[in-house]
Amino acid sequence: MIEIQQVTKSYASRGNKVAALEDVSLRVNAGEFVAVQGPSGSGKTTLLLVAGGLLAPTSGTVVVNGQNLYALSPDNRARFRGATIGFVFQQFHLVPYLSVAHNILVPSIAVPANDAQERARALMDHFQLTDRARHVPSELSTGERQRVALARALLNDPKVLLADEPTGNLDGENAEIVLGYLSEFTENGGTVLLVTHDARATRYAHRTVCMRL
Repeated sequence: MIEIQQVTKSYASRGNKVAALEDVSLRVNAGEFVAVQGPSGSGKTTLLLVAGGLLAPTSGTVVVNGQNLYALSPDNRARFRGATIGFVFQQFHLVPYLSVAHNILVPSIAVPANDAQERARALMDHFQLTDRARHVPSELSTGERQRVALARALLNDPKVLLADEPTGNLDGENAEIVLGYLSEFTENGGTVLLVTHDARATRYAHRTVCMRL
């Protein structure tokens, strides 16, 4: 489902070239839950952004669901990303003035669907958010905010979930809940690539990959 082949991502800094990723290859099979761990600065988040079509590598190829992401035009890549990949972040990135229901519906702006409202209601029910449908993010607990972010990521029925430290702001109980939902996604045929410092993730992941500085 995800094939990252000999990817390098370099930046210029004060006249020097700094490699955030250097000749990295990774394959994630359909239905697999892979956790990526490693020290800060080892390139974990860069890898996730490259895998999601959000950050073009300096060299190498990234193929998701058979599509070479960076062979697409920016517009086509955005459309492919919206239909195929869901993102979950540590900071939630919810729209502060939108209700829970409308936050979940945000992906339908990029990929319209006739059943978006119905799917949003089903996701709110699944993530136990129905009674919070009209609340804005500031009225939610951190666990509820992350569940809203998960529901939003799943609205367009993606094949892949990319998660960057999704348990980083959560207590132990809510972290286990989120990891359980990610595991459930793979049990239903989805693919998860998770960047995390959370040791609990190894109990849910099928495989753990360690990056080094």
